[in-house]
Amino acid sequence: MAIETFTWPTERGEAAEIQYRTREARFAGGYRQVVGDGPNNREDRYPVTLTGSAAELRTILAFFDRHAGAKAFLWTPPLGGTGLFTCADPRPTPIGAGLFKLSATFARAFHP
Repeated sequence: MAIETFTWPTERGEAAEIQYRTREARFAGGYRQVVGDGPNNREDRYPVTLTGSAAELRTILAFFDRHAGAKAFLWTPPLGGTGLFTCADPRPTPIGAGLFKLSATFARAFHP
């Protein structure tokens, strides 16, 4: 089965969370040694928001249901560079007049 692509436009303005996993050893005299933890030690997460009708958000939620928080999909973050991401926390909120806001966090995933 082919990897699906998340194509819906997201609202901009949320700050990405970028963190590097490292391992550190401390020695006498204040000396320390730090190395990256594995080949993919950069972890990045992107809070996203979408606004639309109930029908539009049902389609997006069905996309997330197919991936169930574990199966990765393709997405291009704001600074570019299409990659694999997962979404384990979609949060739909009614805002009135038949519109809904969907908030979620996309976390970088890697192929084994």
